[in-house]
Amino acid sequence: MTTTEAIAGASLLPAEIVRKLQALDLGSRSRRAGKLRGDRRSTKRGSSVEFADYRNYTPGDDLRRVDWNLYARTDKLFLKLYEEEEDRAVHLLLDTSASMGFGAPPKLETARRLAAALGYVALHELDRLHVTELGGGGLGSLRPLRGADGAPTMLGFLSGLRPNGEAVLNRALREYASRGGAAGLLLLISDLMDPDGVRAGLRALGGRGHEVTVLHVLAAEELEPVLIGDLELVDVESRVKQAVTLDTAALDAYERRLQSWLAEVRRDCAAINATYCLVRAEEPLEDVLFSRLRQAKVLVS
Repeated sequence: MTTTEAIAGASLLPAEIVRKLQALDLGSRSRRAGKLRGDRRSTKRGSSVEFADYRNYTPGDDLRRVDWNLYARTDKLFLKLYEEEEDRAVHLLLDTSASMGFGAPPKLETARRLAAALGYVALHELDRLHVTELGGGGLGSLRPLRGADGAPTMLGFLSGLRPNGEAVLNRALREYASRGGAAGLLLLISDLMDPDGVRAGLRALGGRGHEVTVLHVLAAEELEPVLIGDLELVDVESRVKQAVTLDTAALDAYERRLQSWLAEVRRDCAAINATYCLVRAEEPLEDVLFSRLRQAKVLVS
C-alpha cells in the first residue's frame, strides 16, 4: 500500500485530493526559523549549504537525512543539518465546541477535512506540525509531527474529534498564545462563536508572533436561515431554550446582525494582519482548497 493510499484510507482525504496537495505549500508572508534547522530551504541570501550540526532523529523525519555512518558507530539515529535550511512551525487549531456539530453537513466535518488537508501539506513539506483541539474540555494537543509518515497519526487524531462543551474560544486562544514554542504559521478553523468574541484571543496570537490565518466555517442554515413561524430555539452549547417568532422582519434583523458580526470579525483579523476566509460548510472540499484557498494564498504552488 502506498503512502497516498494509506492516508486516503482514513476517509478524511480522498486519494485524488492527496495527490493534488503534494504539489502545494502553505503560503507565508515571511520565513521564520524554528528552534531546529531541518529540511526547509531558506529564502535568505548569502547563506551556504555547508554542514552545520546534528540533531536527534524524531519519528516522521526524512530518513535520507540520517547519518548512517554515525549510526554504525553509535547505534543512534542523528540527522545532518545544514546552514541554508530551516525548520518552520505550523500550528493547526481546530474548534470542537458543541456549536461545531450544527448544520448539514455538520461544521466540524468540514473543519476536520480542511484541517486534514492543510496538515498534510505541512507534513509533506517537512514543516513541524502542532495540532490542537479547542473544545469544551480545554486544549487537547497531539505531539508535534514532521514528515509524511506522521500523516496517519494526524488523521487518526482528527477522525476521533467530536463536538463537545460550551465555547471558550477566546480564552483558549489566549491560553495557546501564552504557551512556549516557536512562532510560525497558525491556522485557526472555527465558527468563531464565543459570547466574548475572539478579538482578545486573535490579538494574543498576533502578539506572540504567529502569522495567523482564520478559516471561518459556517453552516448554510446560519448564513441563510429558512425557518419561519413560532419556534422554540435551543442553544446547542448551553441548552438554554428561547421561544421566538420568526417572520420577514425578524429574518431581516438577523441578516443585519450577521453582516455586522462578520464585518467585526474581518476587522479583528485585519488588525493583526491575519488572512480571513469564510467557508460554507456545504462547499465541496476541492473547491475550497484548490480555488478559494489558492486565491487567498493560503495554499501556493
